[in-house]
Amino acid sequence: MRVWRSLASLGLLVTGATALMALMGCVGDKEALTQGPYSVPGLPGSTSAERPNILLIVADDLGYADLGIYGSEIATPNLDALARSGVMFTQFYASPMCSPTRAMLLTGMDNHRAGLGSMAERLAGNQQGQPGYEGYLNSRAVTLAEVLRDAGYRTYMTGKWHLGEPGVADPPLRGFEQSFALLDSGAGHFSNRLSLGGPEMAPYFENGKPVEHLPRDFYSTRFYAQKLIEYLDADRNDDRPFFAYLAFTAPHFPLQAPEESIARYRGLYDAGYEAVQARRLSTMRDLGLVAADAHPFPRLVGELAWEKLSPEQQKAQARLMEIYAAMVGDLDAQVGEVIRFLRRRREYDSTIIVFMSDNGPEGHHLEQGLERLAEWSRQCCNNEYDNMGRADSYLMQGPDWARVSATPFRMFKGFTSEGGIRVAAFISYPRRIAGGRTYRGLATVMDVMPTLLDLAGAEHPGESFQGRKLLPMQGRSMLPMLRGVSGTVHDNDAVLGWELFGKRAIRRGDWKIVREASQVKWWQSDPLGIRRDSWQLYNLTTDPAELNDLSAQHPAQLQHMIDQWDVYARGNGVIIPDEIRNY
Repeated sequence: MRVWRSLASLGLLVTGATALMALMGCVGDKEALTQGPYSVPGLPGSTSAERPNILLIVADDLGYADLGIYGSEIATPNLDALARSGVMFTQFYASPMCSPTRAMLLTGMDNHRAGLGSMAERLAGNQQGQPGYEGYLNSRAVTLAEVLRDAGYRTYMTGKWHLGEPGVADPPLRGFEQSFALLDSGAGHFSNRLSLGGPEMAPYFENGKPVEHLPRDFYSTRFYAQKLIEYLDADRNDDRPFFAYLAFTAPHFPLQAPEESIARYRGLYDAGYEAVQARRLSTMRDLGLVAADAHPFPRLVGELAWEKLSPEQQKAQARLMEIYAAMVGDLDAQVGEVIRFLRRRREYDSTIIVFMSDNGPEGHHLEQGLERLAEWSRQCCNNEYDNMGRADSYLMQGPDWARVSATPFRMFKGFTSEGGIRVAAFISYPRRIAGGRTYRGLATVMDVMPTLLDLAGAEHPGESFQGRKLLPMQGRSMLPMLRGVSGTVHDNDAVLGWELFGKRAIRRGDWKIVREASQVKWWQSDPLGIRRDSWQLYNLTTDPAELNDLSAQHPAQLQHMIDQWDVYARGNGVIIPDEIRNY
């Protein structure tokens, strides 16, 4: 994704692929990242009392409508309270999937520049070896942790990394003093280290060293929060401010949760996905999050209405959502534990807290398009009803419940439609930012780093960092909006762009175009009859669920937006894959 103020904006936009390649193309990217230890200059006179702490929390595959404050029936009192104490976003954009979002979050740059133009495990043949497609955070990007550490911050990370391999672009090499990281895209949530796709065990590392065994009572959400508390408590006598990155793996599949957590939601979803979505949509209307006449994206072709399911199917589907809700509820509870720790330490009031999801909910079929994972789930696990949610089960939310999580938006994770990229997000810092506000303008994941640097009084190093040539940040600081100095972060001339696995989108003002890759095989019949190999045009002000394609009615607007896409793609070195993988 990429933002610029106009087609002629200076300093950020590179108007040709050749120019971008010249700027990006440096030899020995891995060598540049691994040249010796990280140096931290002293900053005399700087204390945590003078500069804010920063807590950055990311949920994994959480839907826009999955928190209580966004209309959900799931109990999320801690996150709801944080959102009310700060500024809540209704149009905050991420990437369609995890590692591209995380790359933009930690660098303030488009993922196609930062090294995650595609996910490392899904690089197409024509993308391999190309600048911006290294499959890890490349040397031309400096991370938020690196800049803050250089500015005198303590830096911590626990949870999902998914931005590079050990010894190349792992947390210790990208600015984190203390880290406990899952390097892969996901894993089972209990101590058996269940891999997402094969018999190898999920790779956990602490401070760059492999973790051979997890505690017997390991549950990912609880462990990541408690490990972060442990790190912070161990350094309680260090008067430097801290930057802590808490990257949960919940509610990413496989859906697993402690039995007592699942029990709290027993029976809540027996009415089925249509009824639950209707309740959420009604609540969202009452909260002013959607228009009174808002309609949700319809059920996908081939998916059955709840009443068409057998009693056994209904029972299993209800249990799926009970587990998912338990995962979200446990995430909220552990955020509450971290908040209580900060309050006990009297550091809560001096801590900026940012919360967001990395993309929309996971709605893909395990059995349709993810055949390799489906085969692994049959080999590794027992998915019978009585075992659902346990350590040796392997389950996904599926398209019908994902449609509920993404209410009212179109599609889900992996898509450049609103359901895949518009996410729940908020910022809380009561000491400096007035709370109880909802920001309805545009903001993006790339805006987080420049905002936090402004709040911390730190500066991006510019063109070089520790001998590495850098590309500039492309995000925009939200601080003027947060402090009430400006009414917007991005005005109507701002252009937002996305591409992943050949799926594309551009937004400018009210208008958005979307083009979905025609090679995606697992669902070829769009419920609205839209062709996937052509551009679609939507007015998001009147049609946020992307229900009415206006490309035939507004051909000039469509062409204008396509021209914007071409500029975005050239300026960021986008390479459309010559083959489309499952997503």
